[in-house]
Amino acid sequence: MIPRSRTVINEADIAALAGVPLATWRRRDAPAFRAHVPTLLPDSRFLLYDRAQTEAYLASKPIPDLPTGEHPTDLLTAKETADILGITPSTVQAYATQGYLSPGTTLYGARLWTRQEVHHRRDNAPGRGKGGGRRPGQPQGPRKQHPYAGDPRLDIAHQALAAAGGTPKGRVAAELAALHGSTPRTWERLLTVAMTATADAPNEQHHTDGNRGEQ
Repeated sequence: MIPRSRTVINEADIAALAGVPLATWRRRDAPAFRAHVPTLLPDSRFLLYDRAQTEAYLASKPIPDLPTGEHPTDLLTAKETADILGITPSTVQAYATQGYLSPGTTLYGARLWTRQEVHHRRDNAPGRGKGGGRRPGQPQGPRKQHPYAGDPRLDIAHQALAAAGGTPKGRVAAELAALHGSTPRTWERLLTVAMTATADAPNEQHHTDGNRGEQ
């Protein structure tokens, strides 16, 4: 996590500030630096550090503490986002690609989302939670065509079906579960819905064309 969207720096920048080549920095200086200044993203392969802490270390000054506690502008990794939403990091990435989450903010290759956005998605998931259901006294809106209507994973299921050829549905579902999270059984249901929608599409098009001819 990057607390409160603080300014970050990577090791290439640190080496430049220290006036040494990156390779020299990593071989000679990085071990001592890493022992005193922790990376902000310990669950990520990206080594990012707080700039104020880094500059204090390089100046041989006391390293300031980072802000504590949750804040709306905290920047969260895919794993931290997944933990809050109750899904897997790969599903977070899929949701961002499909529009269920925003693309987030990319810093030095690390993709991050604000705590405010993640909490909003958790608390306002379509069809459930705060803001997601029908309020008392409101007329009930049109029912979903199926339980997965509007689910961004349907697009993934459609793409998988198009590329599957004669691969059994169970095997495709298992591969999707491994790539994007959720259970193979859930992906089998999504694939079934996607197959039904694909089969119905020509009939819907024919019906629409017929109506046009009658006008």
